[in-house]
Amino acid sequence: MSESKQRGAHVAVLYQAIEPPVINGNKKAMKPGGYQDSGADITFALQSRGIEVLTPKSSPDPSSPPGWTFPDTEEGILSALQKGATHLWANTILFSAHPLQNSEVIAQYPVSVVGQPPKLVENYDDKEYVNNKLRKLGSLTLPRGWTVHASENVENNLSELNLPFPIVAKPIRGRGSHGVKVCHDLPSLQAHTVILLRESSSIMLEEYLSGEEGTITVMPPTESIPHYYSLPIITRFNHHDGVAPYNGTVAVTANSRVVTRKEYEKDPAYEKVSEECEVVAGLLKATAPIRIDVRRFNGEKGCKFALFDVNVKPNMTGPGRPGREDQACLSAMAAAERGWDYPELLLKMLDSAVPLRRLRSMDSGL
Repeated sequence: MSESKQRGAHVAVLYQAIEPPVINGNKKAMKPGGYQDSGADITFALQSRGIEVLTPKSSPDPSSPPGWTFPDTEEGILSALQKGATHLWANTILFSAHPLQNSEVIAQYPVSVVGQPPKLVENYDDKEYVNNKLRKLGSLTLPRGWTVHASENVENNLSELNLPFPIVAKPIRGRGSHGVKVCHDLPSLQAHTVILLRESSSIMLEEYLSGEEGTITVMPPTESIPHYYSLPIITRFNHHDGVAPYNGTVAVTANSRVVTRKEYEKDPAYEKVSEECEVVAGLLKATAPIRIDVRRFNGEKGCKFALFDVNVKPNMTGPGRPGREDQACLSAMAAAERGWDYPELLLKMLDSAVPLRRLRSMDSGL
């Protein structure tokens, strides 16, 4: 999208107001606040660059998230469209029954969307589905994995798997570090499995990767860059019991940093895993940035990375509003190393907007 087209855009940012449905017995936990915090950051930052961003309130308070974004209900989306929105920023969790996918009234508007195809997100939010599909390709590096279904004999079933402890147990439709735990023995795994199965009918187990953790943002093709490309890797540290803490508890700027160019040059594993992440983005036909969490199998120098979590709706908080100076998300930290500030990253995302009609018709590459 050229600068003149950006200037002509009328953007409305959506937040999560719809409870995600239960899909195949599993449900993604709703985000407290429905991403209104990052939605307010996005709106404020785009406005600072002269982009027309519509808001439900005429003058929302910069220090408070409410009032900057529209609910992702049919009524909320129509309110934005009736105010003149030409671009909807889907800062929310999508699924096949979402109004962006199936509302006939919304379909009547010639609007573009910053976000992923809702039908595909429903599949890709299933971590088990994505990882199993990627494993079957044989060309990508992933940890070993197992699926556990709810049953009266679940504790016995776990013991029969002869798992290589420690093991990571987590929800199939996870959000951040919610429900993720490193279990060092069978009793702790059995206890945590019982807790997880109260929320869903099945869970996933993964081989624990003990080496360096990183995260890679992959940007979608645009007119100016017609291919998928990764931003610099962010390395993570100061884990809590082997798991990166929720960013709402510990700002990622306090436990993450960019991998330097010198580190890239000394260790080919960084470039190799970045290339694998770009392949994944292409397979998923991502139409907006995705973020993939990776870890080395162990702490040995030069050990290869494995891809363990594909996130099609990465967090997009950033500085700008009062009191948000330390709230740069992982993707924004990576973008800064490329020379983009937070508003510039958002403008790149706006460039990737796809007409709603096309978004609705897209099929999975997996």
